[in-house]
Amino acid sequence: MILNIVFILAGIVLVLWGADRLTDGAVALAERMNIPQIVIGLTIVAMGTSMPEFCVSLVSALKGTPDLAVGNIVGSNIFNSLLIVGVAAMVTPMTILHSTVKMDIPFALVAAVVLLMMCMDGNISRIDAGILLALLAIFMYVTLKEAKGENGATKEANRHPMNVWKAIGFLLLGLVCLIVGSNIFVDGATNVAHTLGVSDAVIGLTIVAGGTSLPELATSVVSARKGQSGIAIGNVLGSNVFNILAILGLTGIISPMIIQGITTTDLSVMVVAMIMLWLFSFTKYTIARWEGAILTATFVGYLSYLLYQVV
Repeated sequence: MILNIVFILAGIVLVLWGADRLTDGAVALAERMNIPQIVIGLTIVAMGTSMPEFCVSLVSALKGTPDLAVGNIVGSNIFNSLLIVGVAAMVTPMTILHSTVKMDIPFALVAAVVLLMMCMDGNISRIDAGILLALLAIFMYVTLKEAKGENGATKEANRHPMNVWKAIGFLLLGLVCLIVGSNIFVDGATNVAHTLGVSDAVIGLTIVAGGTSLPELATSVVSARKGQSGIAIGNVLGSNVFNILAILGLTGIISPMIIQGITTTDLSVMVVAMIMLWLFSFTKYTIARWEGAILTATFVGYLSYLLYQVV
Protein backbone atom coordinates (compact mmCIF):
# COMPACT_ATOMS: atom_id res chain seq x y z
CA MET A 1 0.00 0.00 0.00
CA ILE A 2 2.76 2.46 0.95
CA LEU A 3 4.64 1.63 -2.26
CA ASN A 4 1.49 2.25 -4.33
CA ILE A 5 0.94 5.62 -2.64
CA VAL A 6 4.57 6.51 -3.46
CA PHE A 7 3.86 5.51 -7.08
CA ILE A 8 0.78 7.78 -7.15
CA LEU A 9 2.72 10.76 -5.76
CA ALA A 10 5.70 10.13 -8.05
CA GLY A 11 3.33 9.81 -11.01
CA ILE A 12 1.63 13.12 -10.19
CA VAL A 13 4.99 14.92 -9.91
CA LEU A 14 6.25 13.45 -13.20
CA VAL A 15 3.00 14.20 -15.06
CA LEU A 16 2.76 17.80 -13.82
CA TRP A 17 6.45 18.53 -14.43
CA GLY A 18 6.29 16.87 -17.83
CA ALA A 19 3.22 18.89 -18.84
CA ASP A 20 5.04 22.09 -17.81
CA ARG A 21 8.13 21.23 -19.88
CA LEU A 22 6.02 20.15 -22.85
CA THR A 23 4.08 23.42 -22.79
CA ASP A 24 7.24 25.54 -22.46
CA GLY A 25 8.83 23.79 -25.43
CA ALA A 26 5.71 23.99 -27.58
CA VAL A 27 5.13 27.69 -26.82
CA ALA A 28 8.78 28.50 -27.60
CA LEU A 29 8.58 26.73 -30.97
CA ALA A 30 5.27 28.45 -31.76
CA GLU A 31 6.80 31.85 -30.97
CA ARG A 32 9.77 31.03 -33.20
CA MET A 33 7.25 30.48 -36.02
CA ASN A 34 5.59 33.86 -35.23
CA ILE A 35 2.25 32.33 -34.23
CA PRO A 36 0.11 34.97 -32.42
CA GLN A 37 0.08 34.75 -28.62
CA ILE A 38 -3.71 34.51 -28.49
CA VAL A 39 -3.64 31.42 -30.71
CA ILE A 40 -0.89 29.89 -28.56
CA GLY A 41 -2.95 30.49 -25.43
CA LEU A 42 -6.14 29.02 -26.84
CA THR A 43 -4.46 25.94 -28.27
CA ILE A 44 -1.02 24.93 -27.00
CA VAL A 45 -1.31 26.26 -23.43
CA ALA A 46 -4.89 24.97 -23.07
CA MET A 47 -3.80 21.55 -24.31
CA GLY A 48 -0.70 21.66 -22.13
CA THR A 49 -2.64 22.13 -18.88
CA SER A 50 -4.97 19.30 -19.91
CA MET A 51 -2.19 16.89 -20.89
CA PRO A 52 -2.19 15.20 -17.45
CA GLU A 53 -5.88 14.32 -17.87
CA PHE A 54 -5.31 13.16 -21.45
CA CYS A 55 -2.36 10.89 -20.66
CA VAL A 56 -3.96 9.40 -17.55
CA SER A 57 -7.30 8.80 -19.32
CA LEU A 58 -5.70 7.30 -22.43
CA VAL A 59 -3.43 4.99 -20.43
CA SER A 60 -6.38 3.98 -18.22
CA ALA A 61 -8.53 3.10 -21.25
CA LEU A 62 -5.72 1.15 -22.93
CA LYS A 63 -5.07 -0.78 -19.71
CA GLY A 64 -8.71 -1.84 -19.48
CA THR A 65 -9.88 0.54 -16.74
CA PRO A 66 -12.32 2.83 -18.64
CA ASP A 67 -14.09 3.86 -15.40
CA LEU A 68 -10.81 5.40 -14.26
CA ALA A 69 -10.49 7.19 -17.62
CA VAL A 70 -14.01 8.69 -17.62
CA GLY A 71 -14.01 9.22 -13.85
CA ASN A 72 -10.85 11.29 -14.25
CA ILE A 73 -12.56 13.64 -16.73
CA VAL A 74 -15.90 13.91 -14.90
CA GLY A 75 -14.12 14.38 -11.56
CA SER A 76 -11.72 16.97 -13.02
CA ASN A 77 -14.59 19.03 -14.43
CA ILE A 78 -16.45 18.93 -11.10
CA PHE A 79 -13.20 19.83 -9.33
CA ASN A 80 -12.64 22.73 -11.76
CA SER A 81 -16.16 24.18 -11.67
CA LEU A 82 -16.85 23.87 -7.95
CA LEU A 83 -13.60 23.83 -5.99
CA ILE A 84 -11.20 25.81 -8.20
CA VAL A 85 -13.67 28.59 -9.08
CA GLY A 86 -15.02 28.50 -5.51
CA VAL A 87 -11.61 28.90 -3.87
CA ALA A 88 -10.46 31.49 -6.43
CA ALA A 89 -13.63 33.55 -5.87
CA MET A 90 -13.19 33.40 -2.08
CA VAL A 91 -9.64 34.70 -2.52
CA THR A 92 -10.80 37.56 -4.78
CA PRO A 93 -14.29 38.12 -6.31
CA MET A 94 -14.05 37.17 -9.99
CA THR A 95 -15.16 39.50 -12.78
CA ILE A 96 -16.68 37.58 -15.72
CA LEU A 97 -16.44 38.86 -19.27
CA HIS A 98 -19.68 39.32 -21.21
CA SER A 99 -18.44 37.00 -23.97
CA THR A 100 -17.66 34.30 -21.39
CA VAL A 101 -21.25 34.31 -20.12
CA LYS A 102 -22.67 34.42 -23.67
CA MET A 103 -20.50 31.75 -25.31
CA ASP A 104 -17.83 29.99 -23.22
CA ILE A 105 -19.97 28.85 -20.28
CA PRO A 106 -22.91 27.72 -22.47
CA PHE A 107 -20.53 25.69 -24.66
CA ALA A 108 -18.96 24.05 -21.59
CA LEU A 109 -22.50 23.25 -20.38
CA VAL A 110 -23.46 21.78 -23.76
CA ALA A 111 -20.34 19.57 -23.67
CA ALA A 112 -21.31 18.30 -20.19
CA VAL A 113 -24.91 17.56 -21.27
CA VAL A 114 -23.72 15.76 -24.43
CA LEU A 115 -21.43 13.54 -22.33
CA LEU A 116 -24.29 12.79 -19.92
CA MET A 117 -26.49 11.69 -22.82
CA MET A 118 -23.73 9.58 -24.39
CA CYS A 119 -23.08 7.72 -21.13
CA MET A 120 -26.75 6.71 -20.77
CA ASP A 121 -26.17 3.50 -22.77
CA GLY A 122 -23.08 2.60 -20.72
CA ASN A 123 -20.41 3.12 -23.37
CA ILE A 124 -18.55 5.69 -25.43
CA SER A 125 -18.25 4.33 -28.96
CA ARG A 126 -16.08 5.57 -31.80
CA ILE A 127 -19.17 7.32 -33.24
CA ASP A 128 -19.69 9.12 -29.91
CA ALA A 129 -16.00 10.05 -29.86
CA GLY A 130 -16.27 11.37 -33.43
CA ILE A 131 -19.18 13.63 -32.40
CA LEU A 132 -17.12 15.00 -29.48
CA LEU A 133 -14.20 15.79 -31.81
CA ALA A 134 -16.57 17.49 -34.30
CA LEU A 135 -17.91 19.70 -31.48
CA LEU A 136 -14.30 20.49 -30.49
CA ALA A 137 -13.55 21.62 -34.05
CA ILE A 138 -16.61 23.94 -33.96
CA PHE A 139 -15.60 25.35 -30.56
CA MET A 140 -12.00 26.00 -31.66
CA TYR A 141 -13.13 27.63 -34.92
CA VAL A 142 -15.58 29.99 -33.19
CA THR A 143 -13.18 30.81 -30.34
CA LEU A 144 -10.19 31.50 -32.57
CA LYS A 145 -12.33 33.56 -34.96
CA GLU A 146 -13.56 35.73 -32.07
CA ALA A 147 -10.08 36.02 -30.60
CA LYS A 148 -8.58 37.17 -33.89
CA GLY A 149 -11.43 39.61 -34.38
CA GLU A 150 -10.84 41.17 -30.98
CA ASN A 151 -7.06 41.17 -31.12
CA GLY A 152 -6.36 41.45 -34.84
CA ALA A 153 -3.02 40.03 -35.83
CA THR A 154 -1.35 41.19 -32.64
CA LYS A 155 1.85 39.33 -31.89
CA GLU A 156 3.92 39.60 -28.79
CA ALA A 157 7.56 38.92 -29.51
CA ASN A 158 9.48 37.01 -26.87
CA ARG A 159 12.38 39.16 -25.78
CA HIS A 160 14.48 36.12 -24.93
CA PRO A 161 13.35 33.36 -27.30
CA MET A 162 14.33 29.85 -26.28
CA ASN A 163 16.92 28.07 -28.40
CA VAL A 164 15.24 25.77 -30.97
CA TRP A 165 17.09 22.64 -29.83
CA LYS A 166 16.37 23.44 -26.19
CA ALA A 167 12.68 23.84 -27.04
CA ILE A 168 12.64 20.49 -28.87
CA GLY A 169 14.47 18.92 -25.90
CA PHE A 170 11.83 20.29 -23.50
CA LEU A 171 9.10 18.96 -25.80
CA LEU A 172 10.56 15.44 -25.91
CA LEU A 173 11.49 15.39 -22.21
CA GLY A 174 7.98 16.51 -21.26
CA LEU A 175 6.43 13.83 -23.45
CA VAL A 176 8.57 11.09 -21.89
CA CYS A 177 7.73 12.27 -18.36
CA LEU A 178 4.02 12.34 -19.21
CA ILE A 179 4.06 8.81 -20.57
CA VAL A 180 6.14 7.33 -17.72
CA GLY A 181 4.34 9.33 -15.03
CA SER A 182 0.89 8.38 -16.37
CA ASN A 183 1.74 4.69 -16.33
CA ILE A 184 3.11 4.83 -12.78
CA PHE A 185 0.14 6.92 -11.62
CA VAL A 186 -2.53 4.65 -13.15
CA ASP A 187 -0.85 1.48 -11.84
CA GLY A 188 -0.59 2.93 -8.34
CA ALA A 189 -4.17 4.25 -8.29
CA THR A 190 -5.58 0.97 -9.64
CA ASN A 191 -3.68 -1.10 -7.06
CA VAL A 192 -4.85 1.15 -4.21
CA ALA A 193 -8.45 0.83 -5.44
CA HIS A 194 -8.24 -2.96 -5.54
CA THR A 195 -6.52 -3.16 -2.14
CA LEU A 196 -9.16 -0.98 -0.46
CA GLY A 197 -12.02 -2.55 -2.38
CA VAL A 198 -12.87 0.85 -3.89
CA SER A 199 -14.05 1.02 -7.50
CA ASP A 200 -11.93 2.46 -10.29
CA ALA A 201 -14.69 5.03 -10.84
CA VAL A 202 -14.45 6.46 -7.30
CA ILE A 203 -10.63 6.58 -7.46
CA GLY A 204 -10.91 8.36 -10.83
CA LEU A 205 -13.48 10.84 -9.52
CA THR A 206 -11.39 11.73 -6.45
CA ILE A 207 -7.64 11.02 -6.24
CA VAL A 208 -6.91 10.92 -9.98
CA ALA A 209 -9.15 13.92 -10.79
CA GLY A 210 -7.65 16.01 -7.99
CA GLY A 211 -4.09 15.12 -8.96
CA THR A 212 -4.50 15.90 -12.67
CA SER A 213 -6.34 19.17 -11.91
CA LEU A 214 -3.45 20.65 -9.92
CA PRO A 215 -2.21 22.80 -12.87
CA GLU A 216 -5.66 24.41 -13.23
CA LEU A 217 -5.92 24.97 -9.45
CA ALA A 218 -2.51 26.64 -9.23
CA THR A 219 -3.08 28.78 -12.34
CA SER A 220 -6.55 29.96 -11.31
CA VAL A 221 -5.78 30.79 -7.67
CA VAL A 222 -2.58 32.69 -8.59
CA SER A 223 -4.44 34.55 -11.38
CA ALA A 224 -7.25 35.48 -8.97
CA ARG A 225 -4.78 36.80 -6.40
CA LYS A 226 -3.17 38.96 -9.10
CA GLY A 227 -6.59 40.30 -10.10
CA GLN A 228 -6.54 38.48 -13.43
CA SER A 229 -9.94 36.83 -12.98
CA GLY A 230 -10.44 36.53 -16.74
CA ILE A 231 -7.49 34.16 -16.95
CA ALA A 232 -8.70 32.21 -13.93
CA ILE A 233 -12.23 31.56 -15.23
CA GLY A 234 -11.03 31.13 -18.82
CA ASN A 235 -8.54 28.50 -17.69
CA VAL A 236 -11.32 26.51 -15.98
CA LEU A 237 -13.80 26.73 -18.86
CA GLY A 238 -11.19 25.93 -21.50
CA SER A 239 -10.04 22.93 -19.48
CA ASN A 240 -13.63 21.67 -19.01
CA VAL A 241 -14.41 21.85 -22.72
CA PHE A 242 -11.07 20.34 -23.72
CA ASN A 243 -11.38 17.53 -21.15
CA ILE A 244 -14.68 16.29 -22.57
CA LEU A 245 -14.42 17.04 -26.27
CA ALA A 246 -10.71 16.48 -26.95
CA ILE A 247 -9.60 13.99 -24.31
CA LEU A 248 -12.61 11.67 -24.32
CA GLY A 249 -12.94 12.20 -28.08
CA LEU A 250 -9.37 11.09 -28.81
CA THR A 251 -9.40 8.38 -26.15
CA GLY A 252 -12.72 7.01 -27.47
CA ILE A 253 -11.43 6.93 -31.05
CA ILE A 254 -8.34 4.97 -29.98
CA SER A 255 -10.09 2.71 -27.46
CA PRO A 256 -13.94 2.65 -27.18
CA MET A 257 -14.96 2.51 -23.51
CA ILE A 258 -17.61 0.51 -21.64
CA ILE A 259 -18.59 2.46 -18.52
CA GLN A 260 -19.95 0.73 -15.42
CA GLY A 261 -18.98 2.66 -12.30
CA ILE A 262 -19.72 6.24 -13.38
CA THR A 263 -23.29 6.90 -12.26
CA THR A 264 -25.94 9.30 -13.51
CA THR A 265 -25.47 11.15 -10.20
CA ASP A 266 -21.79 11.84 -10.97
CA LEU A 267 -22.59 13.07 -14.48
CA SER A 268 -25.53 15.14 -13.19
CA VAL A 269 -23.32 16.84 -10.57
CA MET A 270 -20.96 17.84 -13.42
CA VAL A 271 -23.89 19.38 -15.35
CA VAL A 272 -25.35 21.09 -12.24
CA ALA A 273 -21.91 22.53 -11.41
CA MET A 274 -21.81 24.23 -14.83
CA ILE A 275 -25.38 25.53 -14.40
CA MET A 276 -24.47 27.00 -10.99
CA LEU A 277 -21.39 28.65 -12.48
CA TRP A 278 -23.50 30.11 -15.29
CA LEU A 279 -26.20 31.44 -12.94
CA PHE A 280 -23.66 33.01 -10.57
CA SER A 281 -21.94 34.67 -13.54
CA PHE A 282 -25.16 36.50 -14.43
CA THR A 283 -25.19 38.39 -11.11
CA LYS A 284 -23.45 41.63 -12.14
CA TYR A 285 -21.04 39.48 -14.20
CA THR A 286 -19.18 38.71 -10.98
CA ILE A 287 -18.73 35.62 -8.83
CA ALA A 288 -18.75 37.02 -5.29
CA ARG A 289 -17.07 35.49 -2.24
CA TRP A 290 -20.35 34.08 -0.90
CA GLU A 291 -21.05 32.45 -4.27
CA GLY A 292 -17.55 30.98 -4.21
CA ALA A 293 -18.31 29.61 -0.73
CA ILE A 294 -21.48 27.93 -2.05
CA LEU A 295 -19.54 26.33 -4.93
CA THR A 296 -16.88 25.07 -2.50
CA ALA A 297 -19.50 23.75 -0.05
CA THR A 298 -21.24 21.92 -2.91
CA PHE A 299 -17.95 20.22 -3.81
CA VAL A 300 -17.38 19.19 -0.18
CA GLY A 301 -20.93 17.79 -0.09
CA TYR A 302 -20.36 15.76 -3.28
CA LEU A 303 -17.02 14.44 -1.99
CA SER A 304 -18.69 13.46 1.30
CA TYR A 305 -21.38 11.60 -0.67
CA LEU A 306 -18.71 9.63 -2.59
CA LEU A 307 -16.87 8.71 0.62
CA TYR A 308 -20.14 7.72 2.30
CA GLN A 309 -20.90 5.40 -0.63
CA VAL A 310 -17.50 3.72 -0.16
CA VAL A 311 -17.96 3.26 3.59
